[in-house]
Amino acid sequence: MNAPFVLAIPRTRTFEIVTSATRLAEIAPAWNALWQRAGGLVFQHPDWIATWWRTTPHQERRTLRIGLAWNGDRLDGVIALATFKRSGIRMLEWAAKDHSDYGDALVAPDSDPQVISRLWQHIFDQGGFDLIYLNRLLPDAGVHALLEPASRHDTALRPNHRSEISYRVAGSWQRGAEWFETLSKKGRQNYRRGRKFLEESGTVRFRLLDADEPREPLLARVAALKRVWLVRHGRVSDLFDKDSPVLAALVSVLAELGLLRIFVLELDEKIIAVSINFEQHGTMMAFITTYDPEYERGSPGMLLMMDYIQWSLDGGLAKVDFLCGGEDFKRRFATQSVTLSSMIGARGLRGHLAALADRASHVSKSWRAQPQPKAETPDE
Repeated sequence: MNAPFVLAIPRTRTFEIVTSATRLAEIAPAWNALWQRAGGLVFQHPDWIATWWRTTPHQERRTLRIGLAWNGDRLDGVIALATFKRSGIRMLEWAAKDHSDYGDALVAPDSDPQVISRLWQHIFDQGGFDLIYLNRLLPDAGVHALLEPASRHDTALRPNHRSEISYRVAGSWQRGAEWFETLSKKGRQNYRRGRKFLEESGTVRFRLLDADEPREPLLARVAALKRVWLVRHGRVSDLFDKDSPVLAALVSVLAELGLLRIFVLELDEKIIAVSINFEQHGTMMAFITTYDPEYERGSPGMLLMMDYIQWSLDGGLAKVDFLCGGEDFKRRFATQSVTLSSMIGARGLRGHLAALADRASHVSKSWRAQPQPKAETPDE
């Protein structure tokens, strides 16, 4: 018997720009399916983006510009972007940029290699922005393809001078104790000294927060401690504003996806250090870490960090990623560092003028930072 004839109907490639929360909710299942196929990080998950959009302050200054590449009814590509208006310039940047450490597009592994370039062309043609700035790009980020010569020169992105650092702990250790022994003698002594100092005031306990424990009191304490730290260092972050829903909402996304790992260091019943982490792709990622400055002499933040590194390695994880930020306490334990790059582009006269001003400012600062030759003086 002859095999039945099946007519293969080719799928139609279409592109879409999502600008509303309603449409964002409608396409979430397709986006989640793509996220699973592409092995994306939580920062590219639809729930992360939707939660940020629902809770972000100053929403009147922002617009969603999420690019979708459809292959029939299957989603093959997403570039999750949003605009933010600064000094009259509409900046196109990653959606949830302020709370996402690594930015990238999502692309189905079996899709057309040109899908991201074609999707970017569509986003650019639709407009609604002046200046493009995409940052925190890992070396293997898929959007690096947009740096290649474009079919139209005005859509091309170019490398930007801004960069950031990401530190990691990775090695061939089988157990956390093996990693601990690779630390310098001073590092090991500091750990033991800090723990001993704290134990003079009570019982010290490191633990992973149970999934069914209420998170609200803990998150309120984290936010309060972070506000103290921000004031001390002259910084601001809406993530920790009093009564802000952002922190709890994003942590809930991590929990619902089964990624959340909250580590605490307790002195008797009091939490003196917290690290809100998530586990993905065989890596422990440190999202937010804080400690009580009242116990600073005992270095509770350092103790907690060393404890969760050992816990992660004992659990068979290959890496601990401290995410974005070149703070000294991260560098102290890191065995690897990765430079996160950025890219910039412009659309329209206003955008090109803003890009030129940014480049001129960078050149000027670089020139002033160079040591200047001493002026020669005539012989007396």
